[in-house]
Amino acid sequence: MPITRRRAEAALAGLFLLVAGPVPAAVELDLPAGAGLAAEEQSARDSHLVPAGSWSAEDGVPGLRAEGTVTRRVWRFDGPGRTTLQLIAPLREQLRAQGFEVLFECRDRACGGFDFRFEIEVLPAPAMYVDLTRYRFLSALRVRGDGAADHVTLLASRTDRAGYLQLVHVASGGAAPLETRAPAAQTAAPALPLAEALEARGHAVLEGLDFASGSSELSDRVYPVLEALAAYLVADEGRVVVLVGHTDAVGALDGNVALSRARAEAVLRRLVERHGVPPAQLRAEGVGYLAPVATNLTAAGREVNRRVEAVLASAD
Repeated sequence: MPITRRRAEAALAGLFLLVAGPVPAAVELDLPAGAGLAAEEQSARDSHLVPAGSWSAEDGVPGLRAEGTVTRRVWRFDGPGRTTLQLIAPLREQLRAQGFEVLFECRDRACGGFDFRFEIEVLPAPAMYVDLTRYRFLSALRVRGDGAADHVTLLASRTDRAGYLQLVHVASGGAAPLETRAPAAQTAAPALPLAEALEARGHAVLEGLDFASGSSELSDRVYPVLEALAAYLVADEGRVVVLVGHTDAVGALDGNVALSRARAEAVLRRLVERHGVPPAQLRAEGVGYLAPVATNLTAAGREVNRRVEAVLASAD
């Protein structure tokens, strides 16, 4: 029988009686290695939906709206390889060891795909990113003998470049706010300098370039990232870089591909005309909105997607 909103609320209420026990210590979680804090919010009086089942057309996402001190945090894990399960599983086991009952777990399509993701709370891009085909969710509850309760939801997703983990903790009835620890030696490292990023990863975003939505004009100011790229290219005439333009998803694909190429060409002209880079070391291409790094459903996400990347094509 599918879980309806009413049945989910009744089940959650029943768990308060089933799992209540002696007052445990505050919730303390050790994060997987490589965690870099991307966002943090805390509000003393707030609420958060704690899902207890998958999305359905009849009931949406069933669950309980917990009230109390709400702590929201997002971590980013740079680099390929770590799956969404590898991000969530260590925290799930730590929660169980601290007396939590797992209420609900699901993975992308089984959660309800697009509909589940857009009915639950997700912190905005660029801090949190959710790939609708690669995400995993968990909710858990711990009730103390004094009536205080801890609700926790975890949401993990990833791209080809990085993993993302969102944790929301609701401390109600006097429960203490959640504490998290990242390994001191393995916190996220600062972004690589441009030359190092190009040679280690083969590409780098040209940070700080100014493009308004729908425009290919580069404002008339100094861009340190272009100075750095020019110095890298001029130092070795064998290096060739392809400038690849990207847009947000406002408008048709054909128009965005043309716009993204125009942005890349504007950067190419600036490098040649003002920084003395030989034209033979540069090419310009555009892919429109086909390679986003954040959601296009928010203004913050669209701003991140409007970018030009440098791709190292040759280093002979």
